[in-house]
Amino acid sequence: MKCAHIIAFGRVQGVFFRDNTRKKAVELGLKGYAKNLPDGNVEIVAQGDEEKINELIEFIKKGPGIAKVENIKVKHKEPENFKNFEVIR
Repeated sequence: MKCAHIIAFGRVQGVFFRDNTRKKAVELGLKGYAKNLPDGNVEIVAQGDEEKINELIEFIKKGPGIAKVENIKVKHKEPENFKNFEVIR
């Protein structure tokens, strides 16, 4: 099991980015969260199969919905004990 910490930069708040990311993560069987950051970016932590995490990263890069992702940063981290994938408000 792998865990990735992802920051998405661009027009990613107020455009259903977190909800679309959650839907895709659930579809892929991933656990973790997506939350808005005070600087206007979004933090995503995704845990599960490495191939599925990579699929989510590609989905995020495309800017789900009307979001416009300009850049992402990905770091790998130790897995945590997530029960599901949620949007943190």
